[in-house]
Amino acid sequence: MTWPRRFIEMVNLEEIRNYCLSKPHVSEGFPFDEETIVFKVGGKMFALSDVNSFEGINLKCDPDRSVELQESYMGIRPGYHMNKKHWITVNCNADVSREEVYRLIDTSYALVWNGLPKKVRNELEMG
Repeated sequence: MTWPRRFIEMVNLEEIRNYCLSKPHVSEGFPFDEETIVFKVGGKMFALSDVNSFEGINLKCDPDRSVELQESYMGIRPGYHMNKKHWITVNCNADVSREEVYRLIDTSYALVWNGLPKKVRNELEMG
């Protein structure tokens, strides 16, 4: 039996934090306030979330893929307080599976990593 999407096991903030920190060269911090945790690679954000009222995560996303995702999932919308073209907000209490959340984190990380200058990537890898 296939469960309806609303019964899919949801992801919590600690899982997301551990997953983000498992990626190479990632740092975490609170550059905006004491509530918004930000994950960066090479000094550039790839994920952020509210630690007090966790419902989801903001992630970098290809603009074309963003449109597709928003049409496919009720729990994915343009990035809250972010550039709506390049960021999405993924509601982890909606219809987005754990596997899809992890794929979207991977994609966000890759977009930011690949956008770093080669010199910065090399320095991090040598580091």
